[in-house]
Amino acid sequence: MSNAFQEVDGGVTAAAGFVAGGLYCGIRKVKKDIAIIRSDRPASAAGVFTRNRTVAACVTVDRDQLASSPVASAIVVNSGNANACTGERGVNDTWTMIDATAQALGVPRGQVLVSSTGVIGQYLPIDKIVTGIGTLATQLLRDGHADAAEAIMTTDTYMKEAAVQFSVDGRTTTVGGMAKGSGMIAPNMATMLAFITTDATLAPDALQLALRRANDRSFNRITVDGDMSTNDMAIILANGAAGGAPIAPGTPAFETFCEALEVVMVKLAKMIARDGEGATKLVEIAVTGARTEAEAAQAAEAVANSNLVKTAIHGADANWGRILAAVGYSGIDFNPDLVAISFNGLPILKPNYQIVIDEAKAKDVLQQESIVVQIDLAQGNAQAKFWTCDLSKEYVHINASYRS
Repeated sequence: MSNAFQEVDGGVTAAAGFVAGGLYCGIRKVKKDIAIIRSDRPASAAGVFTRNRTVAACVTVDRDQLASSPVASAIVVNSGNANACTGERGVNDTWTMIDATAQALGVPRGQVLVSSTGVIGQYLPIDKIVTGIGTLATQLLRDGHADAAEAIMTTDTYMKEAAVQFSVDGRTTTVGGMAKGSGMIAPNMATMLAFITTDATLAPDALQLALRRANDRSFNRITVDGDMSTNDMAIILANGAAGGAPIAPGTPAFETFCEALEVVMVKLAKMIARDGEGATKLVEIAVTGARTEAEAAQAAEAVANSNLVKTAIHGADANWGRILAAVGYSGIDFNPDLVAISFNGLPILKPNYQIVIDEAKAKDVLQQESIVVQIDLAQGNAQAKFWTCDLSKEYVHINASYRS
């Protein structure tokens, strides 16, 4: 991370003008299951959503909300129930959540966004949720970020929060956020939920541009199991509480903001990959020497999605052949003879298929909790990274009994 960006606590409420909270309303058996994020003033809003053709009601409604007016004052989120594949009733329940939040907070319904996560194909216990929203709306605090981050979790094993402070035109500015995700993680927009806040001043169009740029290098570069979900979204609110003129694309201030946003989103994305269901290791696939960044990302994605690579890493098996095969079917044009592969800097394969594995050292490296698989294509100067995890027996156990 650049020295210009200082990590701070506070997650989604680290930026000025935001409060949040989370509580148990009865969707789940025991854990917090509803969260609200609120800005003290209307904020520019932007979002990116799953490209799955099967989408939850919240995705449909939020797309409409942002298309109608890209301004928001609050986001309400429930966990434990995806409200996906629930037809007209599901859409009506989503609007009921919006209306309950708008009424409880005293904001227009057009300024409330909504999100759901959990089991597909079940109706929301909407009466419990409405009661929970009314209660939670009176409990929102600047230090309520952790409760909110906990409330959006499903199979996650830990909360995911990040925030940084930096200077824009002499003004202290903050970007913070929270995310959830552990299973059904595959890149194509983002396969998880993420909520980002900032006190920077940006028009909605500029905010959307910044979000898409950062998303392409963060949430679109993680994978756990290759399954794209129905509810995935990343939403950002910019309320301008830091003051100053709007940050416009093409300016140094905009580039600084985009870099800060990417720092936060990459940090959250890596947390999701590390927390993959049943995972024991965070795996970074770093492709260098590509002709273009797009080709580097394409090759890295193929390796990151390979179940054979992920199971080999779980078993601490330095099976470079599986890696090279995945690059081969990625669809990029490259010369396999030139490829070099290493694990955490330990050479495994050199050009012209020179196998240089020290099996004992390789096993030690692959037993570490964080592993970088570096693949040098020797074709150019472009590079890209993907983040994934190992694939274990525990993943099968978790997903064989998810609904129970």
